[in-house]
Amino acid sequence: MNPEEPAQTGSRLGLGPVEAAQANGGEPPTPPPLVNPRPYRMMIGGLALVLLVAFSIYRIASPGAGTIGIPPGIRLRWFAAPLAGSTLVGDANVNPPCTAVHHDPRALNTCLLAQRGPLVLGLFVTSSAACVREVDTLQAVSSRFRGKPVQFAAVAVRTGSSQARAAARSHHWTIPVAYDRDGAVGALYGAAVCPLVELARRGGIVSARLIGNRWLSGDALAPRVQSLLGGR
Repeated sequence: MNPEEPAQTGSRLGLGPVEAAQANGGEPPTPPPLVNPRPYRMMIGGLALVLLVAFSIYRIASPGAGTIGIPPGIRLRWFAAPLAGSTLVGDANVNPPCTAVHHDPRALNTCLLAQRGPLVLGLFVTSSAACVREVDTLQAVSSRFRGKPVQFAAVAVRTGSSQARAAARSHHWTIPVAYDRDGAVGALYGAAVCPLVELARRGGIVSARLIGNRWLSGDALAPRVQSLLGGR
């Protein structure tokens, strides 16, 4: 053999990759994986997504998360927002005067309402049928407590005057319905979902925060309102 000629490799001798590596004094190559890891990577990725979604649901829906609404024992956030059927146009005032002397009757003022007695306040959006049903339920339950010292009101979050007015007219709502054009009230209340109903005693301290479709039923909501009256 010509000393300048390189030694023949195993592949040129017809040997397999393992035998060739051993013949050349090297380590045998790492064999390819027997199982395709791609499905497992997809499964792990999918599990991570499920956990992320579950965590998000917990953060949004868990009463202990403190991200939705005003929890019991905490005072309502005061605001004055234009009533849907009024001529008042503008954004809500989240620091309103709490005296009748400076109050514009074309606005819904939660501070003044809470001074008068217990308050049932719903937050909704007109773009969701379920959320609109929330106000239908408040309207229906309010008729059961006609003459009782409890007030019902609602505010349409991130909704303009025309949309709120149209919803109030088409559904024949007679309870006060205001609109929150720029979403300031929604942010103040953490209104990330609906139905969202706050029940507050006289003075504005929340006694119950109701979240979810269960409260679209008047038969479910009415006993909670009765309990609110009992604890006023």
